[in-house]
Parts: sequence; structure tokens; C-alpha cells
Amino acid sequence: MAVSVFDLFSIGIGPSSSHTVGPMNAANQFIDDLLIMNHLRHVERVRVDLYGSLALTGEGHGTDKAILLGLEAAKSNEIDPNDVKARLNKIRKKESLFLAAKKPIAFLESRDLIYRKNIFLPEHSNAMRMTAYDGSENVIYKRTYYSVGGGFILDEDSIKGEKQKKKKSGKPLPFPYETAGELLAHCEREKCSLVELVWKNERASRSRDEIEHGLLDLWHVMEGCISRGCKEEGVLPGGLGVMRRASGIYRELSTKGVGFIHDPSQVMDWISLYALAVNEENAAGGRIVTAPTNGAAGIIPAVIQYQQNFIQGASESDIIPFLLVAGAVGFLYKKGASLSAAEVGCQGEVGVACSMAAAGLAAVMGGTNGQIENAAEIGMEHNLGLTCDPVAGLVQIPCIERNTMGAIKAVNAARLALKGDGIHQISLDKVIATMKQTGKDMRSIYKETSQGGLAVNVIEC
Repeated sequence: MAVSVFDLFSIGIGPSSSHTVGPMNAANQFIDDLLIMNHLRHVERVRVDLYGSLALTGEGHGTDKAILLGLEAAKSNEIDPNDVKARLNKIRKKESLFLAAKKPIAFLESRDLIYRKNIFLPEHSNAMRMTAYDGSENVIYKRTYYSVGGGFILDEDSIKGEKQKKKKSGKPLPFPYETAGELLAHCEREKCSLVELVWKNERASRSRDEIEHGLLDLWHVMEGCISRGCKEEGVLPGGLGVMRRASGIYRELSTKGVGFIHDPSQVMDWISLYALAVNEENAAGGRIVTAPTNGAAGIIPAVIQYQQNFIQGASESDIIPFLLVAGAVGFLYKKGASLSAAEVGCQGEVGVACSMAAAGLAAVMGGTNGQIENAAEIGMEHNLGLTCDPVAGLVQIPCIERNTMGAIKAVNAARLALKGDGIHQISLDKVIATMKQTGKDMRSIYKETSQGGLAVNVIEC
């Protein structure tokens, strides 16, 4: 399975990659199928059934808006977040939508968007079934999709072979790998760094300029998200009354400057600020980079911004190897475990992002291959067992602050690894296997269902 760094890092809208971006991609796939099979002209009604975690936390995670807009052919990487509210209001007021942006059909949410909260399909917790009917209520086409994390989707056939329905590079890699051991072995044989090896794999499908410009474009979206988050104020949507804090913290820190003679630990405040800014934007439905998920989207931008602002000699060119290495590590988790909190808890989101960021930072700070792998291992080892228990089904509490913790841990993991020689007792492959097993052992109430943990205890308190 050839997955590019550009599959793991993609531009979309908040608040969730598995509950917003994935369902929108699934709706896109559904209407594409209708067009390919020439069924669209016969469709008079579409019904969408949501199951498991999508049903339990879908409203708070924006699954409803993703489905409605996706059926109208809106793309997660293209839609303007500022247009979302008006488009949704129009659909709901008229109780109709333009299927595939071509055909108007009636759509009553109470009838056509069903939340089956007590049913979990066996293949995956994030499941949705889309059914198209003709004017006589005969089924024209029906398909089940699974949102497996990071915006990736599988349909009922491909989930058996794990052939992702998200855009991929398509060409075989010159140095294929599925484990960290295989990745490091390639580097040993080729006598090259991890950065150089990932470059060679990416060059199989893109030119050097395309890779460089593409990665810097992703960074500029991340950077813009930090900037917007440091300016916006007010209450986040959803009903919890969570106030944005990044703008106030930014003003306070800006008055102190970036000299830390009297309090060097202020650098931690800046790292936390960067993560906070991104995840407040995500919670508000803003434009972000899935890295590798929306719920954990603040960690990698925060660590990159830290490197750019506080590491002597840093330059924008460092961002390219950072993202290449981070992407390679992210693929290891995707292949060996999961990027879905509905499958393995938040260790699959914040834990993975922390591990990816730690590896990327170690790489640009001159780490050896062994030190980079060690940084990634440390980043996950200390996130094992992390639950996903969003209060009120929103990607706000504890999700926003959790990204600040993940960013700080990533920096610490990289620095710890760089103090060593790259030789360590627990390998990255072992920690990935442990993370997968921990996710299997974790009760479903702690896996993005809002049925356990803080999601229920906050209300009781």
C-alpha cells in the first residue's frame, strides 16, 4: 500500500477528520458512484444511516453538516468555512439539496439522516450507510462506508482488503516498508538518512519541486491557522460555552517578547499557545491541516512553529524534512495500528501526532536514524492508554488542551532522544503493537462515544 505524506497531511475543515472530513469524502464517493453508473437522474431521495461513534458524537463533531454538504459535492479541501453556515441554513430551510450539485431532491433531516446510536457495525465503529431511492421508493443504490481515521474511508468491499478510498500516490514505492524495522533496514542498506529515504519514496510520484512546494503549502495553511487562532475571540460553538483563550494568551506573551532571561520556561507557554490556537480554530470549524487527524491537528504545527521561532539557525527549509519524517512515522501507525480514536482511543490521534512531531523535530535537529526512531517511540510510549472522552460529543474538552500537552511531550521526547545514542530497549514497532493491543482492550465507552470518562463525569460533578 503506497501512502504518500500528502495522504497523511491534507487540508480540510474542522472539527474532526473521522467525523467531518471522512463522512464528507464518503458522500463524495457515493455521488461519484451514482454519476458513474448513470443513476443520478433516477434518484428522488437519499437516506443516510449513521452507526456507532458517528451516531453517538456525530452532531457535536459536525457529521451532519459534512454529509449534507458532501452530497452537494462540496470537497473538504476546497470548501470555504465561511460559506458553511449559509449553505446549511439554505438546505434546512428548503428541506432540499442539490445532489451532486446537479439535481434537486427533498431532504428532511428527521427522516433522511438517522442516528442509530445503539448499533455498532462489526467492521468499524465509524460506519455510515447511504441509500438512494427512486420516486417509487425502490432502492437504486446502497453502500456502506467506514471512516477509519485521518479522513481515510473504506467501503464495504475495500475494508476487507484495506484499500483506502482517499487519494493515494498510486505508484509503488522504491523502498516499501510497513514497520520501523524495515524502514531502518532500507536506510542501513542504502547508507542514507531517514529523510533521504523518504525523499526517494516521494520522488516516485512527484518531482522535487512539487514535493517542496506541496509541503510548504501545507505549512502555510498550518501557519495561517495559528495566526487566525491568535486573533479570534468569543465562545466556541456547540453549547458548552468554551471561551477562546489563544488570543488573550498571545497578547500577554507578546508584551513580554521572546527573551527568556528571567523565565526560560516561557517557551512552553508559546508552544501551548500555538497548539491552542489551531485547535480552537478546528473546534470552530475552520480550515486546518489534518495532521494526521483534526482532533490532534495542533501538535505538529505547534512543534514546527517552536522550531522555527526558538531553535537557533532554523529556516523554512527545515519544514520539508520535518514533515517528510513525520509523515513516514504516521504511516507506520496507520499500517500497524490505527489513526482512529473510535478504534483505539485518543492514543491514535494525540499519541500518534506527538510521536510524529517528536520524530520530525529530532530529524531537523540533527538526530541519527536511531535517535529519530527513539524520539517517535518515546512520544507514543507516554501516551499509551489515552482515552477519547469528548464532553458533549464536541472536539473541545479535553481535546483542545490535550493538544498542548501533546506538543510539549513531543519536544521533550525529541530532546530526550537526542541526549542518547539511539540505542533503546523498546522499539517503535513494539510500542505500535502495544498501542494497537491497548486499543483493542479499551472499552468502547472510552473510544469517541461520549459514554465514559470526562464526558459523563463532568456532567455528574
